[in-house]
Amino acid sequence: MEMGMVGLGRMGGNMAQRLLRGGHRVVAYDASPAAVQAAVQLRVTGVASLADLIQKLAYPRAVWVMVPAGQPTEDTITSLATLLSPGDVVIDGGNSLYKDSMRRAQILRGKGVRFLDCGTSGGVWGLAEGYSLMVGGDREAFVRLEPLFQTLAPGPDKGYGYVGPAGAGHFVKMVHNAVEYGMMQAYAEGFELMAAKEEFRLDLAQVAEIWRHGSVVRSWLLDLAAEALRQDPGLASLEAYVDDSGEGRWAVQESVDLAVPAPVMAASLQARFRSRQAQPFGARLLSALRQQFGGHTVKRREG
Repeated sequence: MEMGMVGLGRMGGNMAQRLLRGGHRVVAYDASPAAVQAAVQLRVTGVASLADLIQKLAYPRAVWVMVPAGQPTEDTITSLATLLSPGDVVIDGGNSLYKDSMRRAQILRGKGVRFLDCGTSGGVWGLAEGYSLMVGGDREAFVRLEPLFQTLAPGPDKGYGYVGPAGAGHFVKMVHNAVEYGMMQAYAEGFELMAAKEEFRLDLAQVAEIWRHGSVVRSWLLDLAAEALRQDPGLASLEAYVDDSGEGRWAVQESVDLAVPAPVMAASLQARFRSRQAQPFGARLLSALRQQFGGHTVKRREG
């Protein structure tokens, strides 16, 4: 089969390579000519525009969009809607808000173009290990393109699936990422607690390695933690600053809208917010209040 790929960042480029290895033809476009040229070196057919990409694909076409969520995805899908023909398929493999995917599916449906929203997990390891693919949207399009999903997945019978109508794929991926936040936070708190117990002089890399085998908390995230601690035991090369992609926020808001308790997801998101504040106002107010009502000692800032 063949696939059109829009977006050749690290993940999109790796997905193109995995498709090539599976015997599929890939025609790719990226706003960066350098990214296109790099892909051409890997036997991808590179093009200079979306219009060129459409012309080089046989009908019915399948175009995978792998660009940043938000306006870049909106602009790309809007442009494709004017270029594609009824029966063609657009796949959004980025981290779009599921409500946007529902809206885009409806717009494309009005033009006869099919839409699939594909929550994609695997990061930089996907090329070697395969991607976890949570697909929503037009079921007939999914069935037709299933060989492509099987190639991208860890295996032809695992790691991918059709999960429901338009928006369902990105909804499941949103929850997936929020669960990931909670798991990462739990590991972070546990290892920080062990690091603080200085009298035991625990080798955290060793502990992580022990936990990786037979423990009920073993996971791929723990594998990554073990490797990070092996490379830099004190993590001295890193700042205590943790960003978020937005999906954790969406999941917490969804829990509010549905009145479904999600305290771990919410707390892990808030911890990321706090990590970005060098001198949080709230903590300084706490200090001020203790000093006001109890005369407790406070630390004054110099200068």
